[in-house]
Amino acid sequence: MSEAPPVQKPATTPPPVVAPAAPPPPDNRRGLILGILALIVLLAIAAYFLVPDLYEKQTDDAYIDAHLVSVIPKVPAYVQTLHVNDNSKVTAGDLLVELDPRDYVVQVDQARANVAAAVGKLEEARNQVAVAEANIGQQQAELEVARANAKLAGINLARLQSVADVRAVSSERVDEAKAAADGTRASVTAAQVKVDALQAQAKLTRSQVKTAEAAVAQAHAMLEQATLNLSYTKIYATESGSVANKSVEQGNFVQPGQTLLSVVPDKLYVTANYKETQLTRVRPGQQVTVLVDAFPDLRLRGHVDSIQRGTGSHFALLPPENATGNFVKVVQRVPVKIELDNPGEALKLISPGMSVETEIFVRERPAWLGFWN
Repeated sequence: MSEAPPVQKPATTPPPVVAPAAPPPPDNRRGLILGILALIVLLAIAAYFLVPDLYEKQTDDAYIDAHLVSVIPKVPAYVQTLHVNDNSKVTAGDLLVELDPRDYVVQVDQARANVAAAVGKLEEARNQVAVAEANIGQQQAELEVARANAKLAGINLARLQSVADVRAVSSERVDEAKAAADGTRASVTAAQVKVDALQAQAKLTRSQVKTAEAAVAQAHAMLEQATLNLSYTKIYATESGSVANKSVEQGNFVQPGQTLLSVVPDKLYVTANYKETQLTRVRPGQQVTVLVDAFPDLRLRGHVDSIQRGTGSHFALLPPENATGNFVKVVQRVPVKIELDNPGEALKLISPGMSVETEIFVRERPAWLGFWN
């Protein structure tokens, strides 16, 4: 039996190859939003740090300052009593230090005695002037008598000489009349000399009066100086404030010009050293904010009082000499005085020398910056 031919299976058509679907396009909106937000943040930061420079000028080279009052003795002496201690509060007119006054009390007594002696000599000189003037008056009267006698003697002589030719009188009487006339003329000359001498003596006594008056004035001046030196043994406060830098103790011997202590006045201000390039629009009267380093939460208001006419380096002990050697340009700093506006209780917290930061507003501050008002 013959084998049946194999049955051929119909060929199967392979399934069509389907291409994979393309991935959806990426969503870039999130990255774009993040980029925009980052740009906004950067712009905000830049605006926060750069825009304020258009309205304010800031520096941290600033400190609290005050016109310190140095307590200095004017006379040498030992400290007898000390009425203040470290950091004591004082009021203008309070007694601070008493020096030993005994030496200066003796000087006052001596000066008073010298005044009395000088006044006595002045009275003596004035009395001598009165005596000299009286003597002059007496001598002038004697001069007038001598002149009258000389005139009478001259008349008698002339009368006798007129009759002598007719021999009415003897020549002896004529000679006696001549002698009498000559004697009276000599008396007149002597009296005139005495008058001149007494006038010279009176002039001398008047000059002695002036000398005595000068001595009295000098004695009074010495008394005033001695009294003034005695008053210097008590040292008073000239301004209200607080005691600082006390370097004296009871019993110390002090010399004129020696600083015993300092008084920090109640009125304080700020000295801010700004760069010269920051002062283009800074003017007196502009509003200032003061931040005290020691008290971060303390903000003080103030205003620009004045700007120093000269940089800090110009008034240094060794000012720069830009005309010699190699020149390197350096931005200079200029002190600006800032007055505090009603600091109130803050005066009890701040002291001269404390570091602060200052912001001078050269234009009105925009509200959108969020600055403290």
